[in-house]
Amino acid sequence: MIRFLTAGESHGKALTVIVDGFPSNLKISEDYINSQLKRRQFGYGRGLRMKIESDKAEILSGVRFGKTLGSPVAMLILNKDWDNWQTLMSVESINNKVEKISIPRPGHADLVGVSKYNFDDIRNSIERSSARETAARVAAGTIARRLLEDFGITIGSFVESIGGIYPEKNFAEKLYHNKLPVNFFAQSISDKSDKSLVRVLELEQESKIIRKIKSAKKNGDTLGGTFFTIASGVPVGLGSFMNYDTKLDAEIAQSFMSINAVKAVEIGEGFLLAEKFGSKSHDEIILKKDIIGRKTNRAGGIEGGVSTGLPIIVRAAMKPIATLMSPIESVNLSTMKKVDARRERSDFVAVPACAVIAESMLAWSIAKFFLQKFGGDSLEELKDNYSSYNKKLFGRIKKNFKR
Repeated sequence: MIRFLTAGESHGKALTVIVDGFPSNLKISEDYINSQLKRRQFGYGRGLRMKIESDKAEILSGVRFGKTLGSPVAMLILNKDWDNWQTLMSVESINNKVEKISIPRPGHADLVGVSKYNFDDIRNSIERSSARETAARVAAGTIARRLLEDFGITIGSFVESIGGIYPEKNFAEKLYHNKLPVNFFAQSISDKSDKSLVRVLELEQESKIIRKIKSAKKNGDTLGGTFFTIASGVPVGLGSFMNYDTKLDAEIAQSFMSINAVKAVEIGEGFLLAEKFGSKSHDEIILKKDIIGRKTNRAGGIEGGVSTGLPIIVRAAMKPIATLMSPIESVNLSTMKKVDARRERSDFVAVPACAVIAESMLAWSIAKFFLQKFGGDSLEELKDNYSSYNKKLFGRIKKNFKR
């Protein structure tokens, strides 16, 4: 069982994360982790915070000479903006009086936070509920990504829409209808989308989206959007239908919904399947060169909670960011009077970053089930187990059903 635990506040001294359960001898480096942290900070429409921070993870333990030891890996990501917040975010009691925040932002965790935890200052809710925490998650998920790469499993993403602006060509159709090369690598999608300022696959769409973001900025507003995250090379048999908490798709849905501002998740054609006949919804099983395959991938690589061997396709929707420069209505909790919601430094759109965070969460979910199935205290043992399974898989099926 792999697990990770993050700690830290948005304007605290640092973010920390401890990752546990990975086998020994996995190659990992700070540079590799930091390349993913850099991708998370990228995208047109990000706020001033991204100009201040340049996220870099420092590995504190669990790695020696570039390889994991099998012990917990601890990482530290310093907040450069801490210098400006040492008084406001002091760990120790201070004599200076600090202004308390009493005006919650609709759509954020401000009000529910003070209600649940009995705070008298919304700042306590803001700091931990901030998406800043996802930097630590990306660091954790990058170790999972590195593990999967050793087994030919790659993760990629692209932005489908921002502010309701969709592409002319529906790339997802190729995914659903299995029209991609047999040796398709999901990483290639990220390589292409990373070249766009908003991580889309069409230049014309990019121009339209940037114009809309500029309009939102001018009006003090924000935008949301949709994105796809894909994993290729996933073997058959990850997950189980035996219990509710062993289903791979359930794990993935939970991990995506845990990302700040994500309000909807679908796997495969998802909601679209609800509109179709059954004959147009499922992936027909075929035999090609004595190997069992599928005509399509409408299920998004998962049936009955178990991976099918086809690319796993996850589509998610991110709502517009809750902090508005032209605020909507709220209530001042100290006076109980109607006011405009409070402003807090924020992005105007963060869908491109959200897709990168989702890559890390998808990598983590797949790695979790991968290690559950194949086990091993060292990378070498894990590879032996995986190799044996793959070599015998279709042979076992033929033998079991041979008449």
